[in-house]
Amino acid sequence: ACSAYPQCIARLFSPPPPASDVFLRHKSWRFSSSTQSLDRLLPAVGIKRSPRRRTTSQCKSEPPLLRTSKRTIYTAGRPPWYNEHGTQSKEAFVIGLGGGSASGKTTVARMIIEALDVPWVVLLSMDSFYKVLTKQQQERAASNDYNFDHPDAFDFDLIICTLKKLKQGKSVKIPIYDFTTHSRKKEWKTLYGANVIIFEGIMAFADKELLKLLDMKIFVDTDSDIRLVRRLRRDISERGREIEGVIKQYNKFVKPAFDQYIQPTMRVADIVVPRGTRGTVKIVINHLHSTFNVPGTLSALASAHQCHPLPKTLSVLKNTPQVRGMHTIIRNKDTSRDEFIFYSKRLMRLLIEHALSSLPFQSCTVQTPQGHDYEGRMYSGKQITGVSILRAGETMEPALRAVCKDVRIGTILIQTNSYTGEPELHYLRLPKDISEDHVILMDCTVSTGAAAMMAVRVLLDHDVPEDKIFLLSLLMAEMGVHSVAYAFPQVKIITTAVDKKVNDLFRIIPGIGNFGDRYFGTDGPQEWSDEEDTLST
Repeated sequence: ACSAYPQCIARLFSPPPPASDVFLRHKSWRFSSSTQSLDRLLPAVGIKRSPRRRTTSQCKSEPPLLRTSKRTIYTAGRPPWYNEHGTQSKEAFVIGLGGGSASGKTTVARMIIEALDVPWVVLLSMDSFYKVLTKQQQERAASNDYNFDHPDAFDFDLIICTLKKLKQGKSVKIPIYDFTTHSRKKEWKTLYGANVIIFEGIMAFADKELLKLLDMKIFVDTDSDIRLVRRLRRDISERGREIEGVIKQYNKFVKPAFDQYIQPTMRVADIVVPRGTRGTVKIVINHLHSTFNVPGTLSALASAHQCHPLPKTLSVLKNTPQVRGMHTIIRNKDTSRDEFIFYSKRLMRLLIEHALSSLPFQSCTVQTPQGHDYEGRMYSGKQITGVSILRAGETMEPALRAVCKDVRIGTILIQTNSYTGEPELHYLRLPKDISEDHVILMDCTVSTGAAAMMAVRVLLDHDVPEDKIFLLSLLMAEMGVHSVAYAFPQVKIITTAVDKKVNDLFRIIPGIGNFGDRYFGTDGPQEWSDEEDTLST
């Protein structure tokens, strides 16, 4: 993991910081510890661990915002983005923060987060991944006789699996560990990947497979006396421990584990921060700023798939005089809000009915009240779930509920970044076991297809098969149809009309205007696109 370090560090950091602040580790540097100790610390790649004990519980959302003195940072949801092919533009950058207990790793992480000019950062603590203890182990922990500072105390398999998913932008469930009872809580936190993931823990560098996932490794080196004082203050005030028990645990487990397992990992660190100084922040920031210059997705979508025939996965509601008449009313800028709502609802009902005919059905025979057999059809799937892209997508929910008994509903909030123009996922609530359902994804208008593509990507990340996703929209632009169909060729696209053009502001031409504003009676900036749901609240 360290063989290419000198070339890497030379490329990343120029000029180097003052030697008094940050020490860069080179291949020639050697730490005075035994090879045997380091081998135990970093097990061979082929060694298998015992399978982890799985638990089932409800999911708890991570607080979505981190407010600093200057701005707001998102710590949940999905950042930009996926390219026009529906694949991830770039993996998240993972910073590993290692060091002894109470060395100030969280403080350094906070310094990095506050200094980053990146809106999406996830802070992942290794403390969440302590193994589930047996009854005997819990009794030992209660009497301060269990070693929480040993590599075997952590569920490395779960850590590695979680980080791999986060790097790919997928959702993960993070266990919540209760240090008072030494057990995992029933609730779980749900996280998505971000532009930057900061992973901190005493054993952050204690596994070879885990090291491969870390793009930058920072060791926080703090004096042992300071760490002991901090640990006493934390365990007594926050975790309800007695001072005798804290000192006993420190002398018996914490200090020996640091000398044997933690301090030797300083040799694999890219950067060593002595006593939590701020010199490391500039180094990290300078590199990360050059990492996230990703071209805008909307421009790529606008230039892709032009002049192609409409895809076979597209199904357009038959343009009967009735449908044409309702479009005439809702497209008319002089239509009152009451009429707009009434005829939009009628059109939504027809769209939902049309979409249901695309679901899989199987033959079945029933007996009529007259005693005769009738050869019919019945839905062959397990369940139907509707997912609306907030806010306008939720206006289609009543029509879906009216024709689908006991339908489950999920919601996704996607906003467009006002600076980059890129869609960003800020909130989602999806039913459990959605991967087994046919999912009807609802958005009233689709122009570029960027928000719809992100919503489809979210469903795929929750293991919904692509061929079980139905994208429904009252109005779509050809550009949006091509974008979604190209990225996700098995998604079925169903709409009542397709307009050919979008203007320079990505508004559908001739279009319908801002659907959400017209439906809810709100006013929005003139430059908003037809995909207003990506910009609302």
